[in-house]
Amino acid sequence: MAENVQFSLLDPDGAIDKLKALPDAFRYKGARFALRKAANLVRDAAQQNARKLDDPATASVIAENIAVRFSSRTFKRTGNVMFRVGVMGGARLSDQEKSEGLPGKGTQHWRLLEFGTENSRARPFMRPALSNNTNQAIAEFGKQLDRWLARNLKKIK
Repeated sequence: MAENVQFSLLDPDGAIDKLKALPDAFRYKGARFALRKAANLVRDAAQQNARKLDDPATASVIAENIAVRFSSRTFKRTGNVMFRVGVMGGARLSDQEKSEGLPGKGTQHWRLLEFGTENSRARPFMRPALSNNTNQAIAEFGKQLDRWLARNLKKIK
């Protein structure tokens, strides 16, 4: 169900060489900073798409439950920095009561909208948010990483 997206970045300014010269803790901090900014672009697009689907007559607001989360499990296992953009509250329709404390209330029905059912067509809002903003997210990552490096290389030297 989940789509894995992989990117290959070209490095014309030598930012990767600059990163390799840094201590690991510093390098990971910069990557987290830049990747969070890029993930926020995808989150914003997903929220905008979800607002088009939300029913104003209900208390549930899918857009308010879309969040960016750091994947500490992936980082601990592989050392790779990863962020996830998703809908808080899960996708089990039976857990409606547990998610009433979320900002957008219970929104487990997001999954039915995203993937459709046998009786209703899919109206995706998460997948297009990534596919339509891939280039912008990559550009934002590079810009933010360069900005972070410029600020923090002075601190190390």
